[in-house]
Amino acid sequence: MPRAKRGNKRLEKRKKILALAKGYRGTKSKLYRSAKESVERALKFAYTGRKLKKRTFRELWIVRINAACRLNGLKYSQFMHGLKLAEIELDRKVLADLAVKQPESFATLAGQVKEAISNKQQPTA
Repeated sequence: MPRAKRGNKRLEKRKKILALAKGYRGTKSKLYRSAKESVERALKFAYTGRKLKKRTFRELWIVRINAACRLNGLKYSQFMHGLKLAEIELDRKVLADLAVKQPESFATLAGQVKEAISNKQQPTA
């Protein structure tokens, strides 16, 4: 049977885990088994956190857009519907940025949305 020549793979793997556990308290940063458990748990939380971050930012953008819409006499849902009618394709991130940093340009955008909504409601004969 041929000899398995692993080299220092085991040592390298352990060093990598302990490096990731640097900064943990006590045993969790010194002993491999404890460090491995802690690092795996931390990586799981980090993965979940990256998904939650997207959700949280979308919520924040919607709140900011809604606040700016209310100042211009619209509801959020009306505003988003009006954007589609006016064929304005801006995402929520950009809209929220406009609402916070450039309220006057957001007001003109809201005016365009109101026009689009009123044009749709008038019957065409």
